Amino acid sequence: MRYLALGDSYTIGEGVAERERWPVQLVALLRAKGVAIADPEIIARTGWTTDELAAAIAERAPRGPYAPVSLLIGVNDQYRGGDAETYRPRFAALLAKAITFAGGDARRVIVLSIPDWGASPFAEGRDRARIAAEIDRFNAVNREETERLGARYVDITPGSRKAGASFSTDGLHPSGDAYEEWAQVALAEAMVALEGTQK
Repeated sequence: MRYLALGDSYTIGEGVAERERWPVQLVALLRAKGVAIADPEIIARTGWTTDELAAAIAERAPRGPYAPVSLLIGVNDQYRGGDAETYRPRFAALLAKAITFAGGDARRVIVLSIPDWGASPFAEGRDRARIAAEIDRFNAVNREETERLGARYVDITPGSRKAGASFSTDGLHPSGDAYEEWAQVALAEAMVALEGTQK
């Protein structure tokens, strides 16, 4: 099976080794469960917004079907001062595209919530409460759109806010250990997403 991971710095694993990226760790967990799955095909780059991810997808033109497809996008829309309702149609279009890549089966698409970068050391001196409130609004949108289209939703935001969360050397992006937690949280939904696809 083939896995397509769409996103930004969180998906490409800014600040960590390739093996520590959460999609790579998810594949390792799936293989440990006996799933025959290829290395993830990743379309992601640090700093990308929804618009930039959409442009990259159009340029790369990945060819499905994939199972699963993951989508984690929106933190840079928030960081650059965008609002949740402008984000909504852009995210919905990306999710619809992800479903297309999954052979039209929304159940094979996994959406991860946006982590709260305001809880990171990088955000020291910033208005953490405002950042958290805005992230919550963005996540309310992506959860609503995910449920509307019948895809799967994985909420990693609470883990990003917990005391003791670990970060890479830049103080902003998660560490490999934190990405392992994301992969573990996503594993159950990934296993369900793959039901009926294995021979």
